[in-house]
Amino acid sequence: MATPPPPSPGYSATISPPHPNTPTPRPEKRPTAPPFSSPAATRFSPQRSQQDQLPSPSTKTPNLPSPANGIKFGSPVPHLSTPPGPPVFSSPLRPAAVPFRTSPASPQPVAFSSASSLPTSSPPPYLNGSAELQPQVSDGTEGSMFIGESPYVLFSAHKVLKRKKQANVPSLGFGALVSPGREISPGPQIIQREPHRCQSCGAYANLYCNILLGSGQWQCVICRKLNGSKGEYIAPSKEDLRNFPELSSPLVDYIQTGNKRPGFIPVSDSRMSAPIFLVIDECLDEEHLQHLQGSLHAFVDSLPPTTRIGIISYGRTVSIYDFSEGSMASADVLPGNKSPTQEALKTLIYGTGIYLSSIHASLPIAHTVFSSLRPYKLNFPEASRDRCLGTAVEVALGIIQGPSAEMSRGVVKRSGGNSRIIVCTGGPNTYGPGSVPHSFSHPNYPYMEKTALKWMENLGHEAHRHDIVVDILCAGTCPVRVPVLQPLAKASGGVLVLHDDFGEAFGVNLLRASTRAAGSHGLLEIRCSDDILVTQVIGPGEEAHTDAYETFKNDISTSIRMLSVEETQSFSFSMETKGDIKSDYVFFQFAIQYSNVYQADISRVITVRLQTVDSVSAYLESVQDEVAAVLIAKRTLLQAKTSSDAVNMRVMIDERVKDIAFKFGSQVPKSKLCRFPKELSLLPENLFHLRRGPLLGSIVGHEDERSVLRNLFLNASFDLSLRMVAPRCLMHRDGGTFEELPAHDLAMQSDTAVVLDHGTDVFIWLGAELAAQEGRSAAALAACRTLSEELTELRFPAPRILAFKEGSSQARYFVSRLIPAHRDPPYEQEARFPQLRSLTTEQRAKLKNSFLHFDDPSFLEFFCIRKFKQSWD
Repeated sequence: MATPPPPSPGYSATISPPHPNTPTPRPEKRPTAPPFSSPAATRFSPQRSQQDQLPSPSTKTPNLPSPANGIKFGSPVPHLSTPPGPPVFSSPLRPAAVPFRTSPASPQPVAFSSASSLPTSSPPPYLNGSAELQPQVSDGTEGSMFIGESPYVLFSAHKVLKRKKQANVPSLGFGALVSPGREISPGPQIIQREPHRCQSCGAYANLYCNILLGSGQWQCVICRKLNGSKGEYIAPSKEDLRNFPELSSPLVDYIQTGNKRPGFIPVSDSRMSAPIFLVIDECLDEEHLQHLQGSLHAFVDSLPPTTRIGIISYGRTVSIYDFSEGSMASADVLPGNKSPTQEALKTLIYGTGIYLSSIHASLPIAHTVFSSLRPYKLNFPEASRDRCLGTAVEVALGIIQGPSAEMSRGVVKRSGGNSRIIVCTGGPNTYGPGSVPHSFSHPNYPYMEKTALKWMENLGHEAHRHDIVVDILCAGTCPVRVPVLQPLAKASGGVLVLHDDFGEAFGVNLLRASTRAAGSHGLLEIRCSDDILVTQVIGPGEEAHTDAYETFKNDISTSIRMLSVEETQSFSFSMETKGDIKSDYVFFQFAIQYSNVYQADISRVITVRLQTVDSVSAYLESVQDEVAAVLIAKRTLLQAKTSSDAVNMRVMIDERVKDIAFKFGSQVPKSKLCRFPKELSLLPENLFHLRRGPLLGSIVGHEDERSVLRNLFLNASFDLSLRMVAPRCLMHRDGGTFEELPAHDLAMQSDTAVVLDHGTDVFIWLGAELAAQEGRSAAALAACRTLSEELTELRFPAPRILAFKEGSSQARYFVSRLIPAHRDPPYEQEARFPQLRSLTTEQRAKLKNSFLHFDDPSFLEFFCIRKFKQSWD
């Protein structure tokens, strides 16, 4: 299987490889500021280096759906050498038919409404004539609206401790997860005019501002300065001000069409299709090539007819396929041992060939090209075959940057959103620019690898400067040297994904990579009141240079340049307070500026107000365990670059949990043990899942594979991140319903079917008794598969969906991700897993005897070993 790369430690400066543009004879034809991190950390705030800061606990929100590939009942887990058959893409699943209930009940996200009201802090009274500053949110009960419950911003707690010493306890910490590109329905309020901004700090007018009704002046919630509104906010009463969306809703979108992009029409038909370039490895063995061809055929058949596509294949040479030859497959060939010259690229761009064409005009040619690909014939091992991947990507970049005429219409169109280059590879880049030697024993390998890393990173930055995203989809049995390829994908805003084969999962990800909407020219700013500092940022971006965006006189915002703006991404913010907080509320404002796929400039503004409290118990009650667990996991994973680091991070998690119990828990009478705070009862179990799961534990065997998971996790949305930390367990019940259970092995009852969603993998487990009943097992399997596809319908990368029976060797994949709660005493099992009470004595005994003995401790045993006590009250 392809080998994932270790995540990089920070974002480096953009450097671009020269991109040629001169003609040559036509090629031959042939048939920190706060430490900012993604997989790498970069500091944004020099005031403080925060390496061990932790966020706080959790929100419970259901998983995002997304279709994936199912595996036939009883089929073994796909091995690298036996790829499944070619994929068949069907229309997206209908809203799903599987009702399910949760037990025990899990809190659902709280919907917020623009009409809801919260108390506002009482700033000093400003007078202007007879008008007084009017708060825009009427005083009401705290908690009526939390933006932290929205899909855009999730805070680790809904309250903030006033005392610095308590608020800055690093083991629990405070922070937020922000999803800048996430779309929900109904969408935010839309405003088609310039926003009112504070002339001192740059913050936007919002529903928490105090306003002088007589003069229309408004007071900034971040810096407390008074600003004018050009008379727009003059009103007879504060109720009239609610007609302004920004003064009635915590989330608004300002849309600027301006002179640059006139005629914005927000409908899908107006969206201009960004070109997609497929870059295909020619060095595949016959078995893998057949499955890749199946995936490619299904892929182009699934694309919208207006999508423009280009095809390049590479080995020792680069073949650029020409769509001008009717239904015949022909290609121009360039050498792969060096970057293309300007003359060669100009000949391609200004010649008679068409290398980007709409699917509706070129679908037969695309199918002919895919069918014409031939397996590798020379007698060289997969890792030793010459692949000029770097040169092929350079050629694709050059063609996308040049004029791309659509011969069927005779016009040149500018693409909307990010263009995409999707690399389909089965081995490492071993020939030409950015390559590494075939063998690790090469005497100059370390130096050549270092040079290749830098070259690939520069190429990724060059792609990003031209709004081109490079996704690398790897598959097969050959290691692809992930550390060398990862910088290319990451610096361009793309992803690198490993697959066992070129079969169905590969095909699904190929389609999702090409169709996911992506904005460009993204900038994310966060402004905080009351001396709250952003100490670390983790996510798919880099520190924004001040000359790249508008700054204000007293602007202390943290600014991040987003490499792309996509729904599947999120940023993790860690925060601290500089001193004790005296006000009753603190404010946070997130501003996301980007160009969307319709080529309109969007400024999305999200304003959040959180109450401050002196009471530690009130603060702990507001902590959101799952959000806190994800924030802690992201900070922890950032430092787990190697397997030895992962071992150290497991120890650090243990110390964090101890420290939380010591700082926020209570002493057990007549004992040295601390009782873990009952308000945070879900947090320790989520962290226990983290320390033994694939991100930090020993489940994933190959370090490169762990590295790819790590990079994916650090950039992933909250929903996917949570599932990668702690799996979700759903048991099938008669009648087609599903019951949500703790992810404990006690769910493995022989007469049931269980679905376990682990983010990048979904497992379906069928008990032996159920599997023996053909009719019932078929119905249960179908329901489980339908649920799995619906849970992962929008997920990227698409997870593997693996199904197996109790007692099969593949079932270890399922068992290894569940907590071995069968080792606990019966009364403890029932406290955590009340469903056991419905079993008879014989059924309980049979379930207990079905488990094999091993040394892995249960969650409770882990707690006892660590000498602190968990409260189940």
